[in-house]
Amino acid sequence: MLKVEPLLDYPPEEGHYLRGNDFSPVAVAVILIYDYDKIPREIEQMVRIGVETGAALSGTIQTENIGIEKMVCNIIGNPNIRYIIVTGPESPGHSTGDAIIALIKNGIDEKKRIIGTNAPTPYLFNLPIEYIFRFRKQIKEIINLLNKGTPELIRKAVWSCYQEQPTPFENYTLYDIGAYPEDPISAKITWRVTNPVAEPKDEEERRQKEELLKKMETIKRKVKEKKQ
Repeated sequence: MLKVEPLLDYPPEEGHYLRGNDFSPVAVAVILIYDYDKIPREIEQMVRIGVETGAALSGTIQTENIGIEKMVCNIIGNPNIRYIIVTGPESPGHSTGDAIIALIKNGIDEKKRIIGTNAPTPYLFNLPIEYIFRFRKQIKEIINLLNKGTPELIRKAVWSCYQEQPTPFENYTLYDIGAYPEDPISAKITWRVTNPVAEPKDEEERRQKEELLKKMETIKRKVKEKKQ
C-alpha cells in the first residue's frame, strides 16, 4: 500500500487542530459554533478522540470560506489523507458542514462559489482552482456525522478508515486505499480576500462596485483641487 511523506512545512496553514499520524488516511473536521475562548468540553473531546484514534489531523472549522480554504491547503499537503469525517453541531449561521460536503460533491462555479450549498458566503476566493480540483480528487469520501458525532461514533469512523479490508460503517464502506498518487502540494492562502462577505458575487455587483470606486476617486480629486 502506497504511503508517502507529507510536506516538510506540513501542515502549512495554522489553525485549531491537533496533528496525529501523518500516514493515516483520515482527517476529522469538527464544526465550531462557539467563540474560541468559549469552546465547550464536548467539542474539545471530539477533536482529541480523532487524533487519539489515529487521524492525521483533527480540529475545528468555523467558516464556510476561509475555514475551508485552510482545510484544503492542509489536506493537499498530505496525500495520505483520503477521507474527511465532518462532525459536531452544524452551524446555523455558516452551514459550514453542508458547504464542505457540497464542495466534494459538486465543486465550485466560475465565481468560486461552492455549488449546491445553503451556506451564505461559500466563496473560495483565496485558492487557485488547481488546489480545489486536487482536493476534490484526493478525498475519496466525506463521512457525514453532523449533529450526531458521539465519541464512540467518531472513534469507530476513524478506526474504519484505516482498516486493510473494506469495513462497513453506517452507510459507508471504508478502508485504507493508500495515498493519492501525486506529490503533496505546498499551498497557503494568498489572502487577497479577508472578508468574503464584502466581495462582489456576480458581474453586475462588480460593475456597480467599480463605478462607485470611480465616483469616490472623482470626489476625492475635486476636494483636493479645491484645497489647492
